[in-house]
Amino acid sequence: MCLLVFAWNVHPRYRLIFAGNRDEFHDRPAAPMGWWQDQPQILAGRDLQAGGTWLGLSRRGAFGVVTNYRELQRPTPGMPSRGGLITHFLNSPLTSAQFMAELGAEADRYAGFNLLLADDGRMHYASNRAEPFARALDAGVHGLSNHLLDTSWPKLARTRERFKRLVALPDPALDDLLEMLADRESAPDHSLPDTGIGLEWERLLSAPFIVDERYGTRCSTVVRIGVGGEIEVRERRFDRQGRTTGEDAFAWRAETAE
Repeated sequence: MCLLVFAWNVHPRYRLIFAGNRDEFHDRPAAPMGWWQDQPQILAGRDLQAGGTWLGLSRRGAFGVVTNYRELQRPTPGMPSRGGLITHFLNSPLTSAQFMAELGAEADRYAGFNLLLADDGRMHYASNRAEPFARALDAGVHGLSNHLLDTSWPKLARTRERFKRLVALPDPALDDLLEMLADRESAPDHSLPDTGIGLEWERLLSAPFIVDERYGTRCSTVVRIGVGGEIEVRERRFDRQGRTTGEDAFAWRAETAE
């Protein structure tokens, strides 16, 4: 279960401020964020099982992130990887609106997903569990986990309120965003949603930062994209005990053309 919050065209200095935790089974292999040697225009971590990514950016400043939609049935064997949606967009000459329009015709081929795509001045949200499938986002502060955009699960509501206070500052620091994502407090039982996974799992997954031997927060990522095209990205990675195992930072100015 992932968690992310973002401010789109809210801050006077930054077009996008983003903070997110990637939660995954610890046994699923992944490479840390970096510029891909085989696709050098992409900065992303890499899912070494399916080959895609959960979050990535391009040198021109395009941005994409995908989360799974929580549902009890397992994906049908042979379905395409949802992580491939990000790499396809970042490799594509299409705008986020054009990409979403084309994806809508084949979205049912995928297991449930939420998708956020941004390029110069535009951001779109889509889910193949929502109607309509895709829509443009106006300026605002939003949150997303493994249900639809802005679903008010306790962890999301608490993190979004903290995020709003940080975004209101003249220069929201990446360190402060990472500290916000490190919140390991579970929600009280009476506030937990009932999504069919049982109380023990609902309680575990209710913390913004999840620590468990089998499944937990694998990395935290924060992004700032300035109105002038300046881009800053940091990824911090964790082990099964929630201890930091590595951190990388990247900074560049968006290219006007690939």
